[in-house]
Amino acid sequence: MKKEITIDDFSPHLFWDVDLSDFDFQKHKVHLVQKVLEHGLIGDWKLLKEVYGMEEIKGISLNLRSLDAVTLSFLAVVFNIDKKEFRCYKHRQLFPNYWNS
Repeated sequence: MKKEITIDDFSPHLFWDVDLSDFDFQKHKVHLVQKVLEHGLIGDWKLLKEVYGMEEIKGISLNLRSLDAVTLSFLAVVFNIDKKEFRCYKHRQLFPNYWNS
């Protein structure tokens, strides 16, 4: 028998800034996916795949405005997509950071 996944199953450090009493998996899915991708543990990644599936995660991650370089590379490999397809990659090219280049 499969246990229903709740927000409490994810690592608590991901949601230090969120009121979990009214957390909704559909309403807040973009926020959840970005938090898990950038700061989650491998267990959080597995839970995320169970909740949304790979196609949903792919669709959300392609449209995120920002992702760190490591996460972007990971997703490009996992989904077998060129980094240039991600919105965050295009956005980063439009606004270069001159201080840390």
